[in-house]
Amino acid sequence: MMEQHPFARYVAILARGKTLSRSLTMDEAQQAMAMILRGEALSEQIGAVLMLLRLKEETPEEIAGFVRGVRDTLSMPEHPPAVDLDWSSYAGKRLQLPWFILAVQLLVHNGCKVFMHGTEGHTPGRLYTRECLEHMGLPIAGDLDEAAGHINRSGFAYVPLENMSPKLKELIELRPVLGLRSPVHTFARMVNPFAAPCMLQGIFHRGYMAIHRGAGELLGQPHMAVFRGEGGEIERRPNKTCEVWTLSNGVASEERWAPLLENPRQRVDEAMDISCLTALWRGELADDYAEAAVTGTLALALRALGRATDMAGAEEAARCMWDAREKDRFPAVA
Repeated sequence: MMEQHPFARYVAILARGKTLSRSLTMDEAQQAMAMILRGEALSEQIGAVLMLLRLKEETPEEIAGFVRGVRDTLSMPEHPPAVDLDWSSYAGKRLQLPWFILAVQLLVHNGCKVFMHGTEGHTPGRLYTRECLEHMGLPIAGDLDEAAGHINRSGFAYVPLENMSPKLKELIELRPVLGLRSPVHTFARMVNPFAAPCMLQGIFHRGYMAIHRGAGELLGQPHMAVFRGEGGEIERRPNKTCEVWTLSNGVASEERWAPLLENPRQRVDEAMDISCLTALWRGELADDYAEAAVTGTLALALRALGRATDMAGAEEAARCMWDAREKDRFPAVA
């Protein structure tokens, strides 16, 4: 008889039937993910575990464990930079341009060090962050060591997932093979490799707010804000009430931010012209929705970072930052 594969135990835990199956503990999830990323699990086992988790819905303990497993396998710089805010971008945009990029740049220009990571291409018909950053002349880091240099020099870095964890990129690209998104889309957002004290999470399905914040608590994340972002990205929908689940010094709470615009209908941008990002920044484009998306997202970040004591103060500070921006920071695009 063949000896049981070491990874088989994790499949068995999730697949013993209605009465015997259970969720993975945080330690089990950490060990399982480390094995996957080290190449110690077979493709059949990986597919089985990912879909079993998707079927039952992952728990905060599992997500926290997976994050720890990823961190265990990352190639980190010898001297990691001090980062204020970890910003993930994994969903891509379909209905609106990624206005949140301008909010991030406002934070950076006001002394906040931001590390951004994400991926692209896993869902057809979406515009992804990397393309927009390149269009704006912002560098893309080849690995975490290069990202550390970018942060130390300019206060901002973006690393594509394939440059941070190639195996995770492979797992995300299983979507067309499996027919569904897997838990990788959930925990990759929370890796926070430079241990930034503040993390934002934009999710699409409301049920994941509790999973993300719960995982953040288990990971000891000091400050965190989770909300339903436009298209699943970290971008406030200015025409909707925004419910935000937070961690502040590790203490959980909730806030409801009022809409910034009166029209509740979601606007669709048919053109998705990337040049509009720099045009809005330079004041060459007037767009109430876009400006509200930028300043509204910025306000959520300022509140999470502790740079505003209340919602009204955060929104006022965000508008002041927008009005005081250096309009020639990004050149006009022909």
